[in-house]
Amino acid sequence: MTPSFDLIVDAENWPPEDELLRVGGQAISSSLATLGLESSDAFCLLFTDDAEMQALNTQFRDKPSATNVLAFPAAASDAGFLGDIALGQETVFREAKEKSIPVIHHIAHLVVHGFLHLQGYDHQTEAEAEQMESLERLALQNMGIADPYEGDQQ
Repeated sequence: MTPSFDLIVDAENWPPEDELLRVGGQAISSSLATLGLESSDAFCLLFTDDAEMQALNTQFRDKPSATNVLAFPAAASDAGFLGDIALGQETVFREAKEKSIPVIHHIAHLVVHGFLHLQGYDHQTEAEAEQMESLERLALQNMGIADPYEGDQQ
């Protein structure tokens, strides 16, 4: 089943919308398969800039800085809607360049990461982080994307 999500692009320099729809759909489909789920509630995928990410991060997390991805799970009473995932253009592109990976692969990773947050996963403890990273690796491997944590210092 093709995942149902709204795509909002409100910043320049992202890949074309059809490519974002494709990689977003693949990332969610792969995440669902990794989690053993057949479908998901609808959600929104926002491609914005670092200024908006800083505003969101400040408003909702009291962290006055831009970040690569934010996930906002919907309230339990909001049946049929999973939540929102937002990505910040400048940070995403900078990180991809620093890691020497294609931007589209980094986008896929961050969509998987955000989707796992919407499914209730977190990385506040080392055990949670290990579980979440393992799921991310599997979902990305199913897409033919290399381990995003390879070479990271533990």
